[in-house]
Order: sequence, then structure tokens, then C-alpha cells
Amino acid sequence: MAPVIHMPEPLCLVKNTNGRLVANPKALTILSAITQPVVVVAIVGLCRTGKSYLMNRLAGKSKGFSIRSTVQPHTKGIWMWCVPHPKKPDHTLVLLDTEGLGDVEKGDKKNDTQIFVLALLLSSTFVYNTMNKIDQRDIDLLHYVTELSGLLRTVSSPDLDGIEDAADFVSICPDLVWTLRDFYLDLEAHGQLITADEYLENSLRPKQGTDQGLQNFNLPRLCIQKFFTVKKCFIFYLPTLRKKLAQLETLRDDDLDPEFVQQVADFCSYIFSHSNAKTLLGGIKVNGSRLESLVLTYVNAISSGDLPCMEDAVLALAEIKNLAAVQKAIAHYDQQMFQKVQLPTETLQELQDLHRASEREAIEVFMKNSFKDVDQGFQKKLETLLEARQDDFHKRNSEASLDRCSALLQDIFHPLEGDVKRGIYLTAGGHRLYVQKTEELKAKYYQEPRKGIQAEEALQKYLQSKESVRDRILQTDLALIEREKEMEEAHVKAEVLKAEEQRMWVAVLRQYQQMMEQRQRILQEQVRQMERNRMFQHPLQQRALDLRHHCQILWKITEELEICMKINEFLRVAEKTLAEEKAKRESSEKEKKLHEQKVKKLLKKCENLTRAFMEFKAKMTEEIRVRESLLKEMNERIKMLKAFGGATE
Repeated sequence: MAPVIHMPEPLCLVKNTNGRLVANPKALTILSAITQPVVVVAIVGLCRTGKSYLMNRLAGKSKGFSIRSTVQPHTKGIWMWCVPHPKKPDHTLVLLDTEGLGDVEKGDKKNDTQIFVLALLLSSTFVYNTMNKIDQRDIDLLHYVTELSGLLRTVSSPDLDGIEDAADFVSICPDLVWTLRDFYLDLEAHGQLITADEYLENSLRPKQGTDQGLQNFNLPRLCIQKFFTVKKCFIFYLPTLRKKLAQLETLRDDDLDPEFVQQVADFCSYIFSHSNAKTLLGGIKVNGSRLESLVLTYVNAISSGDLPCMEDAVLALAEIKNLAAVQKAIAHYDQQMFQKVQLPTETLQELQDLHRASEREAIEVFMKNSFKDVDQGFQKKLETLLEARQDDFHKRNSEASLDRCSALLQDIFHPLEGDVKRGIYLTAGGHRLYVQKTEELKAKYYQEPRKGIQAEEALQKYLQSKESVRDRILQTDLALIEREKEMEEAHVKAEVLKAEEQRMWVAVLRQYQQMMEQRQRILQEQVRQMERNRMFQHPLQQRALDLRHHCQILWKITEELEICMKINEFLRVAEKTLAEEKAKRESSEKEKKLHEQKVKKLLKKCENLTRAFMEFKAKMTEEIRVRESLLKEMNERIKMLKAFGGATE
């Protein structure tokens, strides 16, 4: 069982000496001994407004926290009273009574602000004690302090034993209990009775509109509503006659206004029932030792100057709110751009239009949430940040466009690159086919949507990277075309030679045929002549002439044989030329086969011609032999005739 802390009377927790806050070691020792979760109730308000009376009633005492009815305030700094919780046996109730605000003798608004902020940060239930009614000054002051507490909370990093993450010690916002003392108004609105809570809600409700005056009116209300998620309001009538207020500590409940007594009872009952233990982010409940660490952390932070020192609360609020307005505007711009912009944009103008639209909305958000940006310094800062955001989007847009285009080019031109690797375009006319295919793929690339502003540049870079491939295909194409041209020229020459050869053979054969016909006629005539000579015994002179004529015919035959031999030599030269053409065609298998077929046909024709020539030669040889035999026979006959003639004579 946890030890019970017994404090017969309050003790100063934070001393306020000459405007400097210092934690009281004795009070910290008491806190460090509390192992139970603590419910911390702090009260803040103007001096001499009855704050200490309410805290005494929460402690279940009529005396404790000092109550004075003189014009001189008594409570200095922050006083603490730790008592057992009346409704939560395993909790300790820590009551914090604060020095009254607005002391004319002190005259230091900075010191008031420090006490206000410290009480707000330490409490789990914050009692804001004001007089008579809720007015704008009270709202502005509460708003200002909540903002400063937020700043102090973020710059303070408690370093407590047993806790690894210092951020866990950042307080969650306390509940707000607004107490209105000496309330004299009727709780009525629009002719209808309302509760104290409804009165508080109406006082904190923002008005509709966008002009600067309404923005200034709404700003503190919206911030208070956001800071305090739980809000409660209590009204207190005047407890007794004013002349008896000096003896308020000694008066019994019977001496007080019954309605006031009931109002105090309701207030205490609510605090006991609804006030929760002080809790840090992460759900960590604060015990006495952790509260001690929080006290030291925040007091040291305030003493070191981390709490902004601004004489004019309006200037402080303006700086805080305008910084927040800039952040909200930037967040709105980022949200709109991320929702609307689909990178890459098709054109730069599209991105510019989206930026301008989001920029206008961001400036509207800033204007709606700004507060007294007189020299437009924060608006200019916002414009600078938006310009930087625009540059960042331009850069990301270019990068997204380049990535998109690179992926598209790789996907579209991949089949072409594969064909190049397989050597499909390394043929005669391959360069033309390569260029044609490239143009087709470029057209396909241009048809793809949402390529962005880097579309043309990415394409040109890709095509430039393939210049060496295109040049290699072009050089190969030109070499193959030149080779085909040479082969075609050789083929034409072969065809011309073939045609000339055929023409020559036709002429030779025609001449041979004519010669043979002539010889046949001559032989027939000779035979007839011989028959006539044999029948009629012509004179020997005529025989001699015939023999001479036959000899001339034999000489002509010999000349013709020489011509045939020259033709045979020409055929051998033609065969050699065809063999050389055949060697040139071996570079292409298809052309080789085609030329081999042509050469074979030509060789076959040559063989046929050679065979015909050899047959003709054999016939001519036989004819010569026959003629020689006939000539010999005729010579013998001539001799016989000569002998016969001599004998006759």
C-alpha cells in the first residue's frame, strides 16, 4: 500500500522572488515521495477574486490557502497542497493556488505570464477564475497563454529516470473549468434560458465571415476550443454581504448565500468526479516524482528565457498565429498539389495553372488564419515558400517526365534493338528499312499520352545514343549495294559475252552451212564434170585446171579450219572469264548457286558447241582425207591419161 502523504497546510512550490521563479526543494521532496498518480488542479485569475477560497473548499478545509480582504495580495508564486483524493483512494489530489494576476505593485506582465503558463502546463484540470462575465480580454489572455504554453512545451525536453523517450513527457492539454465570480447577469439568450456551459459555448463560438475583423475575433476562440477538448463553466453569486467578505474564512455555510453554497458544492463535486490524473502523451500517468521533474523542467525553461518575452500580448499572438497560418497555407498547398497534380504533366503550362490555383487557395487560407500581419512579412515569407515549392514541383515534374519517357522508349524500341542485334538490318537496303522502322516507332512514341515536358529531349537523346548503330548499318548497306552493283555489272558483261558468242556461233554456223552447200555444189559439179570427162575424155588441160581448182578449194578448207581453231581459242577465253565471274559470285550462296547454274548452262552450251565443232572437224578431216584420196586417184588417172596420150601419139 502506498504511503499516505500528510500535509496539514499548503507549502510554496514555486517561489516568485523579484520576478524570478525558483522551485522550493522542500516541496519537491514531498512530491518525490508520492508514488500514486496525481490529480493536479490549478487555479489562475486576477488577484483578490476568491481563488484561494475555492482551493480550500477542494481540500475540505475552511482555512489553508491564505485569504485576505485587503487591497494587498497575499499569495506569491505557486502554492501546493497535497491531500488524499476524496473519491479515488489510489490517487493524490494536488491543489495549486497561484499568485493573482494584474498586481499593480508588481507591474510586471511577464511574470504574470510565466505563472499563468506554468500552472497551465502542470495541471490536469485548469480553473480559470474571472469576475462577473466572460469578456474579450479574458479570452485573449487565455488564448495567449495557451499558445505560449505550446511553445514552451515543444522546447522543453524533460530527462527523467526510467523513461527512454523525452517526448512522452510532453503534457496533454488539461480540462478547462471557467469560474465566473460575483456573477450578476441573467443566463438567457434569444429569450431562452441557458446553462452556464451554454453561456461558455456561445462566448467561444466563432462568427461567420472572412473579413479581417471577424478573423481576429474568431482566432482566439478557435484556438481555445482546439486546446481544451473538455470545457466546463460554473457561476458563483456573491457569497454574502460585502461587509462580511472580510470574515469569509470564519463564516459558516449558514452565514453564506445558500445558492453560493450550492454552487461551490457543485463545483467541488465536479472536480472530484471528473478530474483525471495528470497524463503524458503515450498514456503515462504522472506520479509525484514525475510531477517533480515536470516542475523542474518548466521552471528551468522559463528561467533560461525559453518562454517568449513580449510586452505586448497582441504582438505575441500575431507572431504565433501568423506562423501557424503560414504552416496551414503550405500544408493546404501541398495537399492540393498532391491531389491535383499527376506527374508528369503534359505541358509546363498545365503545372503552372495547377500551381497558381493552389497558390491562390493557400493565400486565402493564410489570409483567413493570419492575425495583424501589418507589414505583410509573413505573407511574403509564404510567397517565398510557395515559390520554393513550385521550383521543387518543376524539378520533380522534369524527373518524372524523363523517367516516364525513358521507360516508354525502352519498351517501344526494344524490339528494334533486338532485330539489330540479330543482324536483320545488316543487308543491302537494311538502312532504309531501319530508318523506316525508326520512324514508325517514333510515331508510336508520340502517340503515347502523359510523357511530359521532357518528351522531345528524351527522344533526341535516345536517338543520339543510337547514332553509331545507324552509321554501322549505313556503312554495311553501302558496301553490300556496291558489291551487288559489281555483281550486276559482271552479270551484264557475261550476258553480253553470251549474246556475242551466240551471235558469232550463229554466223559461223551460217557461214559453215553456206560453205558446205557451196562445197556440195562444187563436188556435185566436179562429179558431173568427171563423169563427162570420163564419158567424153576431155583434154588433159581441162583436167589440170580442175585439179588446180580442187587444190584451191582445199586451201580454203584449211583456212576455214584455222578460223575454227581461233573460235575454239575464243571459247577457252570465254570459259576462263566465266570461271572468274563464278569466283566473284561465291560471296553470296544464293547468287553463287544462280551463277553456277548460269555457268553450267553456258559450259554445257560450250561443250555442245565444242562437240559440234569436233564433229565438224572430224567430218572435215574425213572430207580432206577423201579429197586427198580422190586427188591421188585423179593424179594417178592424170598420169595414166598422160601415158595413154603419149602412147596414142
